[in-house]
Amino acid sequence: MPDQRIPDFFLVGHPKSGTTALHEMLKAHPQIHMCPEKEPWFFASELRFRPPPRKPVGIPETLEEYLGLFEDALPGQRMGEASTPYLWSHSAAAAIAESRPDAKIVAVLREPASFLRSLHLQFLEAFIETETDFGLALELEQDRREGRRIPRETYWPQMLLYSEHVRYVEQLRRYRAVFAQEQMLVLAYEDFRRDNEATVRAVLRFLEVDDAHAIESVQANPSVRPRSQRANALVQALTVGRGPVAGVVKRPLKALTPDGPRRRALDAFRRRMIYAEPLAPDERLTRQLRKRFKSEVLALSDYLERDFAGTWGYDCD
Repeated sequence: MPDQRIPDFFLVGHPKSGTTALHEMLKAHPQIHMCPEKEPWFFASELRFRPPPRKPVGIPETLEEYLGLFEDALPGQRMGEASTPYLWSHSAAAAIAESRPDAKIVAVLREPASFLRSLHLQFLEAFIETETDFGLALELEQDRREGRRIPRETYWPQMLLYSEHVRYVEQLRRYRAVFAQEQMLVLAYEDFRRDNEATVRAVLRFLEVDDAHAIESVQANPSVRPRSQRANALVQALTVGRGPVAGVVKRPLKALTPDGPRRRALDAFRRRMIYAEPLAPDERLTRQLRKRFKSEVLALSDYLERDFAGTWGYDCD
């Protein structure tokens, strides 16, 4: 593969923390080529054993397949990809460093209570989670750590250990163990939301491309709430063709419509009829989570020598 090269930079997560919008805004820059398949997940070996059924393109199995995703990059363009599980993954940092030791890493962190609430909603949407009550889902963590109370259709049970997603210092240390400090840029989601343009220009400078290029803000991947988990399950079954009823319904649909338009139609139906705006956060639960994860936020502030505690309001709780 003499003409193929590993990406120059990686957006490593977390989900629900602006990585989709950042991916889209970087993709518009002429000196950057973002992987057209967002979330290739190639370097997170934990996820390969069972890719999610609704993922349009499977996880590349070989380096050659992975590099083929970047075949349209122009000479001289910075190549990048965004895979949100890379920060959570225990294997991704070392795997990326082994393949591209001079890579640049961009991590986006979000205030833990709001992050976990949005993550729970995404897990419901993606059918990783079936417990619709956020507080109860958190309480199930110990049972699930011991292999109990795991939904039958869950393809990534380890993702349901919610507290593992906000071990920010531990996650960053995996990258600092294999990458120099100057190769890493850590952003706060709240800063990105407050000023898209300033954050993107900081990323462009970090990537050493023209930071004066026009930037258009993008809103992407908003949180939604399933109106009915039963209806969500039915559409999920139709999407992946599981179960006898789903098979009977999906076969004529498949005969009449190609896979791409059929998937887009089901996704459009899901957005219109299955999902609604999230309910207001439970203030009592939010306070409990902020108390629970305050030590993590204070440790992050010390580790990066940056006032995340102040940014997220943990300095006065």
